[in-house]
Amino acid sequence: MPEFLFGAALFILGTIAVGLVRILYSRQAADCMMAAQLIGTGGVAILLLLAVATDTPPIVDVALMLALLAAFASVAFVGGLQGKASAQAEDHRK
Repeated sequence: MPEFLFGAALFILGTIAVGLVRILYSRQAADCMMAAQLIGTGGVAILLLLAVATDTPPIVDVALMLALLAAFASVAFVGGLQGKASAQAEDHRK
């Protein structure tokens, strides 16, 4: 069973590598944010798989912290977009 979990973690690591390539070659902020969310979600999945495969419960705490940080990153991104939109609207009004 641990071999299957390690294999699944390796597969998810491959999808994260594709996300990193997307970040490197994309010029749009939304694409980069979605790839960063993929990295965060994939990191959580890998950590949870490794926690079960190695029977190490503290890794679950690290995975939960990574999930929390990924959620804060997406909230900050949306807040930044709203700030830009309101600034552009004010510029058009002048």
